Parts: sequence; C-alpha cells; structure tokens
Amino acid sequence: MASSRPIEKLYLHFDKPYYAVDDTVFFKAYLTDNYKQPSQLSKVIYVELMNSRDSLVQMLKLPVKEGVAYGSIPLPELTFRQDNYHIRAYSKWMANFDAAYFFTKTLPVGNAIDKQINTFISSTKTGSDKSLQVTSRIVFKDTDGNPQAGKKVTWEVSSNVDDVAKGKGTTDQNGAITVSFTNNKQVDLTGAAITAFIDLGSGKRAGRNFPLKSVLGNADVQFFPEGGELLNGTRTRVAVKAVSSNGRGINFTGVITDNSGATVANISSQHAGMGSFTMLPETGKQYKANITFTNGLKASYDLPKVQVSGINLSMTTADAQNVTLKMLASPAFFEANKGKVFYIIAQSSNTVCFAAQTALKEQIFSANIPSSKFPTGLVQFTLFTSTGIPVSERLIFVQHKDQLNLNVTSDKPAYGVRQKVKFNVTAKNKTGPVDGNFSVSVIDESKVPVDEDGETTILTSLLLTSDLKGYIEKPNYYFNKVNNQTVSDLDVLMLTQGYRRFSYTDVIAGRLQPITYLPEQGIEIAGTLRTLNGMPFKGGNVRLYIPDKYFSANAVSDPEGRFKFSNLSFPDSMKIIATAKNNYNGKNLMLMLEPITYPAINKNQLYPDEVANIDSTMRPYLLNSKKQFNSMHVLKEVVVRAPKTPKINHTAYPALSGLSSIPDHLVTGDRFICPMLLTCLQGTLMGVTYDQSTNAFYVTRDYNQGRRVPMAIYVRGMPVDVNYLASMQSTDVESVEIFLRDDLGLINNANQTNGVLVFNTKTPPKGTKISLQELQELIPQPNTVNIMPKGYDIAREFYMPKYDVPKPVGMDLRSTIYWNPRVVTDKATGATSVEFYNADGKGSYRAVIEGFDKDGNIGRSVYRYKVQ
Repeated sequence: MASSRPIEKLYLHFDKPYYAVDDTVFFKAYLTDNYKQPSQLSKVIYVELMNSRDSLVQMLKLPVKEGVAYGSIPLPELTFRQDNYHIRAYSKWMANFDAAYFFTKTLPVGNAIDKQINTFISSTKTGSDKSLQVTSRIVFKDTDGNPQAGKKVTWEVSSNVDDVAKGKGTTDQNGAITVSFTNNKQVDLTGAAITAFIDLGSGKRAGRNFPLKSVLGNADVQFFPEGGELLNGTRTRVAVKAVSSNGRGINFTGVITDNSGATVANISSQHAGMGSFTMLPETGKQYKANITFTNGLKASYDLPKVQVSGINLSMTTADAQNVTLKMLASPAFFEANKGKVFYIIAQSSNTVCFAAQTALKEQIFSANIPSSKFPTGLVQFTLFTSTGIPVSERLIFVQHKDQLNLNVTSDKPAYGVRQKVKFNVTAKNKTGPVDGNFSVSVIDESKVPVDEDGETTILTSLLLTSDLKGYIEKPNYYFNKVNNQTVSDLDVLMLTQGYRRFSYTDVIAGRLQPITYLPEQGIEIAGTLRTLNGMPFKGGNVRLYIPDKYFSANAVSDPEGRFKFSNLSFPDSMKIIATAKNNYNGKNLMLMLEPITYPAINKNQLYPDEVANIDSTMRPYLLNSKKQFNSMHVLKEVVVRAPKTPKINHTAYPALSGLSSIPDHLVTGDRFICPMLLTCLQGTLMGVTYDQSTNAFYVTRDYNQGRRVPMAIYVRGMPVDVNYLASMQSTDVESVEIFLRDDLGLINNANQTNGVLVFNTKTPPKGTKISLQELQELIPQPNTVNIMPKGYDIAREFYMPKYDVPKPVGMDLRSTIYWNPRVVTDKATGATSVEFYNADGKGSYRAVIEGFDKDGNIGRSVYRYKVQ
C-alpha cells in the first residue's frame, strides 16, 4: 500500500486563529508523505475557502517546493461578511482518497467596520422531528454595550430557500426578543437560519443571520467495545462517547444494568463526553445504559448485542517502553479455534511496521511489543485468521517525544513599544543540529486571546487528525501539556474514533480505489485534436501561447488525437491561446480541451468549532480591528447627487417575460471586486451552488437533495453557458437577478434547466465600425481556443514597519506583529535569527514557530515576552 497508494498529508500554519473583515489571512502549507518527510509526489496544492453555507468563496492554487507553499487570502469588505468560514486544503493526489483526510479548519471572521449593533443568541429545541419547536433569544446591543430596548424587530426562518416561519416583535429593556417557531411545514431544516432585522430609527436598519446548526443537531451516545464486540464470558472494556446537539462532547454519569435491573457497572465521562468501563457480558442478557447528562437531562440507551463467539484485541500503552497486546477469545470461539494460527499486523501511515503470528493456545493471550518498533502517531493493529480474514482491530497512539527541539530566545527579557526584537532560533533532533524549514508568527495576546487546547497545530494535524475520521474536539489538549491524564484521555479517543484509510477486506479482494488524479508536477493543459467530422487527428501540431509572458510551446497529437502541455507555470487570470491553425488543412481541425475537475464540496464536519456569537466571543479583537480600520480610513461617506439612470432588469427582454417581476435575490455589480466575473460569482449568489466538477450553477436546495439540474443562464436576454461567463469582466455587470423558481416553466421546460440566473450588463457606449479581420476574431474558430485557466496565486508580502527612524504620527494597532513563512536554519549549527518591531500594544506577545526538517521530523515551540 505504501508504494502503490502512498499517502500525502497537508497542514496549514496560520498567522492567527481568527480574523476580521478587511484583514488578510496569511498561511504556510506543509506537505508530507508516508514517512512524514517533505513530499516529492505533488508540486501543486489547492486551498479552498467556504462560507457557513458550504459555498465556495475562493480557491487558491499554489506551487509546492520542497514540501512547502505560501499563501494569503485578503478579506475585502465588499466580498466578505461576518461568518464562520472554513478552509479545505489538499493536493490532487489526496483527492483520490477519502476527503475526510483533507486538511480542514474553521476560520471565524468578524466585522467591525461601520457596525451599529452587536448580537448574542441562545437557542433551545423541544419535540421530535415532526413537531420540532425551536426557541431562540436574541439580544441586541450597540457597540458600546448598551441594550437596544423598545426597538421593532422583524424576523424570518428559512432553510436554503424554503420559508419556515416569520414574525415580528419589540425588544425588552435588555434589548432582547424571543423567536419561536414550529416546523409545521415539515421542511428539511438542513442549513436553516434565522434572519432578523432591527429598526434603529431615522430610517436605519441592521440585520443579522443566525445559523441554527448548533441547536438542530441530534444528541447521541455510542458504545465501542474494545476490539469490536461484546463477547460472552469475556471481560471487555467499553468506551462511551456522548455528543450534544451542538456536536461537542457532553459529560455524564450513569449505570449499566441488565434486563433484570441489576447494576453491572457505574460509568462516567472523563473528558469531552468520553469515558470507558469494563463489564463481563453474558449471552441471553440485554444491557442498558441509564445516563444523566450535566445539563440535567436523562436518557436510556441499549448496548450492542452480546455475541456468543468471537475474539477481541486489547491494547495497553501505559508503559512507555512497551505496548501490551492481548487476544481475548470467548469460550465458544476458543473451543472452535484452539491451536489455529492467527496473524497480527500493525501499520502506520499505510506502512506495515510490525507483523507476527501465534497459535491460539489459551483463551487469553498476552505479549509485550517494544514501542520502538512504531513511529510517533497513530498505529492500527489488526488481527487476522489463518485465511486472511480480519476479525478484530484496535487503534493506539504512540508518543516517543521525538519531535524537533525548537528553542527560541530573545535578546532582551522585556521590550518597549515599537522597539526592535531579535529572536535567536535553534533546531535540533536527537543527534544534533538540523537544517529545517519553519514559519514564525507573533501576535499581541491582549488583542488575540487564544484557546491553546483548541488550536490546530502541526502536531495535532500531522500526527492525529489527518488519520482520523470525524470531528476531534480541542485536539491540542492531547499535546499541550502531556501528562498521565491526557495520555489516558487520548487512549479513550482511539477507542471512539474511526480510522478507515483503507479496508483490509478490500485490499485482500483486490478492490482498491481507482486512481482518478495523477500527482501534479505543475500546471497541465491537455486536450484532443480532431477533424471537423470528429475523427482523431494524429501527428497534428498544437501551439500554446501565453502572450503576457512571451511564452510558447508545441505539442504533437498521438494516434488518439491527444496532446498535453506539462509543467506550466503562470499566475492566475492570465489569457492563454491554444491553436492548431498552423497544420496543413488546419481550417478543418478543431481543438477540444479537457475540463479541469475538482473534488466535490461536502458538508463541513467541523461545524462544532463555529462561533455562534462572534460579536461577544471575539470582542477584544473586533474592538481593535475597528480602531485600526478607522485610523486608516478617514473619509466615511461622499454623497454625489446626479440624475438617476433607469436600472436595467430582465423585464426589458421578451425571452424572460415569463419570470416573476421580482427576483428571489438581487446582487448588484458593485459587490464584485475581482476582475473575472466567474471567480466573483462563486459563493456570492444566495441560494445558488457552483459545482466546479460539472462547471455549472445549481439551486442549493435541490442540489443538497441530490437533484443536479443546472440553472439557465441569460446575459442581456440571451441564453449562454458558464464558459461565456468566464470571458466576462465583473466591471461590465450592472446586476445579477436570481430566480430559484420558474413558476410558468417557459424557460426551464424549454431548456431542461432548474432556476434562472439573469445577468444585466451596464449600458455600453456607442460603438465604432470594426474591420472584417476584427469581426472574424470575434467569431470562435474551431482550431483555436482562448482560455483563462486557474493559475498560481501570488501570496502577499506581510507588512513589517521599521521604527529605526523618529516615531511617525498615528497608532500602530497591529494584532499580528510578525509573520515570516521563510525561516530556514543552518545545516551546521541549526541556528538562525529574525528581527521585527513591536506595535503600540502593551502586555504579552506570543510567538509560535512550526515546521519540519528534510527528514520529516516536525516541531513546534511557543515563546512569550513582555512589552511594557
């Protein structure tokens, strides 16, 4: 598996954990292989930013060199709003396997620009799905914390585009209003949200959108017998995991009883809703857990059925030098398989690191295995019968404490504001200095408070979460301050979390997942050259031009007409021309370029990390962000009065007369700030999903329910496809009208589409006469293709002021004091140094350095210093 299906892991180090509108997100990517070394397999990675509705907002394509890449994502005011965004990063090779192993992270983004109100919401639910009632209390306050009492509020609840409920009311003396609704319409509440508007007087209104994912989820309690099953007459350890409706663990106490009511075991959680207990199951008995949660609720749950015959693996990692393995067979299984040979295989990152065989001579078999045989990280043990059938499995986490020793020292114990700081950094492994590649971030902790247990780090990502399916709550808890308790809690996590990079049953049967994407060594453009009657054209010359780079290349088509340009490198939004017109009889040839596909966007699994009340949770950061924005932007408003120009809309075009006079949503052209229209559209159209794999827009409600019928697209009243939008500039668009329904069906029935997008362009200036040649250039030629494929995104440089001159006017309110993704230590000494200047903030500054060396050893260090 390691050679035929090597794995890659990707981790992104960000300059800080959350952001505000008008910030820039800075990050560095680390790409590793099976052996945790810098990957040589892929040279391109993709970083996607999605909003809370799982719509793509932005995608970056970054070149990888020696396993690292650098990127940045600006968050301009006209494109981004206050929301919980999430990051997904991967290589195309990683896309061949389960998307659960992509790098993912939640990025809360607040908005402090011209904000008039702050909000706080708390929600509860009662009843079942058919009579589900949700009650929310929304508190409105101004930016100084004063309640907005006696204000009129209108609200509505919608799920995708389905209306669920609406109402209005007046805030009480605390600025609060209660919103309550029952799902009488039996609407699918996936993606449901409350939209509330408060009337602030003088014609001013403010609105907020409150997703209800955290309250609509179902509480769940699951039981995980160690090794897989409850076996008759075999003492078994059972792990328990309790999850509340918000997706996070909820602590509990309880008892296990049998069908006679007798108590079998007492249970309680030890961390994040997880715990374990031991019991001696008996066939013929049914076991039940009677649980009391910390919120006072009580519930009963059935345990898995007891199996008469079976065998389980049990593992203990308490001894740092050895892993203790036990095989526990039920009496019936032992009698039926006495003396038979069983095999044990342990693998980590798809690489087998231990294998052994033994004959079943006792009902309980025990052995110690030196832990030195396993690398740091997750190890999967599997027990096989002599015929190769897997019968039991157990995950453990091995910690050798063999990470790089990163030492950071400063030239002074404390500093003043705007004073120069010098860090000396050394990197060593167990044998000596190393030449490593690192990134350094320094933040002002008074402005950016950090939950250290909840951080995503290079250790949590590459050693833990990249190998586990499902949501891991506060992953850095297991690495932040390692002690006996955290080691015990991590072992319970191993019992309750899923690992399925591959199935041994599928491997033995030869049912390996097909390879769809080859590793990318650069940008590739491929296609087919055919004659006009569709026959492949062999030996044809295809020429590719990049006019702005003065670059050209040639390719020759094979017997199937295929051609390919490999290892290209160009920035994003660059025009590229591919032509076959220089061939003999080139007028009778046509070029067909292969579409570029991307993995489908799945629902965000990290929704429990979303911040429900950004205004209050991120208050220190947003207050500083507001001061920073106001100090940099003096002009607030400029009013220009001029005669109104009639707005163009769909009613001006006869072909669209069957549509409603009012669209479901309207997006004005001034919201599009990126140059290419298609890039701007992704994630900004309400109720609409763009699928890159099919290059089409869909009504989100129907798309999520599996109905994948594309929307009709009209520009200036004429039907077009998505490729036409790719050639348009965003500055040409006056507005976009979104129709999620075509009530009369005059458009959708005729075109087999679902929903309509109408693009109204600005009134063009009066044209001038053009020549015949210019006219011919406007008509697409089959032997020439003009495209603007996704190129590499260029990372911004982090701004670092220098205060070695007299102090300038103005306040330095930076929250990220320093960001450097290119810190490289010397091979001989393992040392390097960095210099930067403090801002005007006083208090504790926190520096984080992360990275790896050429052998794949990873490391992380946190250093703090005072600014007085």
